[in-house]
Amino acid sequence: MAQMNQQAAPRRRATAGHGPDKGLLIGIGALMVVLTNAVIFILPPLLPVIQAQYGLATVAETTWLYTALTLGGGAGFILLPRLADLYGDRNASVAASAFLAVGAAVPAIGDSYPTLLAGCTLMGFGCAAQLLPLGFLRRNLGESGITVGVAVLVIATGAGIVVGMIGGGLIVETLSLRSFFAILTAACAATTLATYLLVPHAPPAERAGRIGVVGTVWMIGWVAAILLTLTQGLVWGNAALIPLTIGIVGGIAWIRAQRRSSTAVFDVALMRAPLVTASCLSIALFAAVNSAFLLLLSTYAQVIPEALRPVDAYGLGLSALQTGWLMVPFAVTFLVGGAVVDRPVANGRGVPVFVVGALISAAGLAWLAMMHDQQWHYLVGAAVMGLGCSIGYAAGFTLVQAAVPEEKAGMAAGVAGTFMAVGFAFGTALVSADLSASLVPVPGTTLEVAAESLYGTGYWISGVLALLVVVTVLVSRARARRRTSRLAA
Repeated sequence: MAQMNQQAAPRRRATAGHGPDKGLLIGIGALMVVLTNAVIFILPPLLPVIQAQYGLATVAETTWLYTALTLGGGAGFILLPRLADLYGDRNASVAASAFLAVGAAVPAIGDSYPTLLAGCTLMGFGCAAQLLPLGFLRRNLGESGITVGVAVLVIATGAGIVVGMIGGGLIVETLSLRSFFAILTAACAATTLATYLLVPHAPPAERAGRIGVVGTVWMIGWVAAILLTLTQGLVWGNAALIPLTIGIVGGIAWIRAQRRSSTAVFDVALMRAPLVTASCLSIALFAAVNSAFLLLLSTYAQVIPEALRPVDAYGLGLSALQTGWLMVPFAVTFLVGGAVVDRPVANGRGVPVFVVGALISAAGLAWLAMMHDQQWHYLVGAAVMGLGCSIGYAAGFTLVQAAVPEEKAGMAAGVAGTFMAVGFAFGTALVSADLSASLVPVPGTTLEVAAESLYGTGYWISGVLALLVVVTVLVSRARARRRTSRLAA
């Protein structure tokens, strides 16, 4: 671990004029993370409103909006953090915020399903803005840069989830869906201006590097194919095996080509550093658990029991706004988790930290598997889940950042962020499949909802994903010890 910390020691880079104000820099970083997570997490609870607003005939048309957001995010997570390394933090931050602003403006102006689909794609790409503070905070805050950057990412993510669900629900309920996108456009435009004014305009961190265009487009392609399968697999059925196969084969070939490339998108050697691969896989599993929990909570809470037959009745009958209030404990405990892991991770206790986060998450999911038919059940479960997930995210992003020098901070953030995007899509797809296994009709309509028993099953399945984190890090540690023993011999 000491070697990793030495490698990660920041070098001073001259900025124009005087050094940046620490408080303002942390503030703009937090704003970027809150805004992007608000965009990501407001969409799922609003899908029923969107379906009714635009008269969409099928659920498949509605879920394409989430697919567009996910695919755009996959491309942005790969490209934008690396652009920050090579072309400057301010340029990348302004570009990401501008994509969010334009993406929100398109449906605000067009007010139609096609414009919303296009806007979701652009906003998804811009949502990579949440990873950029990891780079510019590390490069401008000295020795505390990694710690502060990860804390901002984790804590502001929890806040962004609640702000998105509550703020978006409030705007839609009191105004309209179009007004929501208009207000979001203004917020993103203001953020674009703030990033231009507050993010330091310093020379690029990695002046000699360049982006391999072929490798970047190739990676975006195979990651998009896998994400497409995860988000549309239920709709396409067996046909989804085609993009899945293309994605897996393309990914394997890409890795082989990157090992020989002089302009690799990501430093393949990074994945060989201690615990880095395990950290990335753990981030993906925590993201899957996080998304599964949010989908299960949002879906159950918004089912109206009086609308179902008495034999099928369940749900809390809440609005999107009321559902958002159930997530407040999640944000509160996110603050705690992100603050407590820095010291043990820095002292080489990364594996125990991952195990603790995974076990806490598994405990929260076990609670919800057995207790999920009252609002207070979700308040307790959300608090436990927020603590477990934040511990996992904080440990993962810290370890990946500590494995690279300062000039590659954006690249490291992109690696971890790509795993997070895939994990989030996987968790959503897994729970969607679970909730589609048995459906009950809503009398008087053509709609169907999941049978009540499937929610408990979904929570148990998600708990297994959390426990896989324990398996992942313990296997990684055992392999590292065997390698050390062979080298010593």
